[in-house]
Amino acid sequence: MAEQQLKSYSIPDYLAHEEQSEEKHEYEAGQIKAMSRGTINHGRIGTNMTVALSNSLGKSDCEALHNDIRVWIETASSFVYPDAMVVCGEIETAEQDEHSITNPTLIVEVISEYTEAYDRGDKLHKYALLPSLKEYILIDQSKPVVDTFYREASGYWEVRPVIGLDKVHLPEQHRQQHQDGGYLPECAGA
Repeated sequence: MAEQQLKSYSIPDYLAHEEQSEEKHEYEAGQIKAMSRGTINHGRIGTNMTVALSNSLGKSDCEALHNDIRVWIETASSFVYPDAMVVCGEIETAEQDEHSITNPTLIVEVISEYTEAYDRGDKLHKYALLPSLKEYILIDQSKPVVDTFYREASGYWEVRPVIGLDKVHLPEQHRQQHQDGGYLPECAGA
């Protein structure tokens, strides 16, 4: 039996498709993939995290952005939509799309039973290809568990789980840029 060939889309095709679509899609190496719909908890947690990040950054040169902003990962030929992110310094955008960011320093994903394998696997590996990324936070929407992946000075990634607590610790570079000691109070709570 012959294998079915998937249609391959160019980046301009994907961007045109996204502009016309009412739903968000991710792009990877020619493939367009519909994103799963969120739940009420997912929406609450994502909003709480974006607001907490924004509030914690104060007058620093960092900015928190929500889930309508795409990230372009050139080495993975991928466009993805994180649930929240922080960019420090000037925002850099993709050559192909002025609305897709290329230099996030912190990315947040709210995970569900449907997205957990992707967010902990392929998506983590794609995000790790971004030279600017220092921290990747996974927040479980169904239980009080937050896993924070930090890029160490050596370039290796370390994970720190937080179970049952209501605080997420920012990496050193972000702690130095605001006055409240570097904690995001109750940002993960629903």
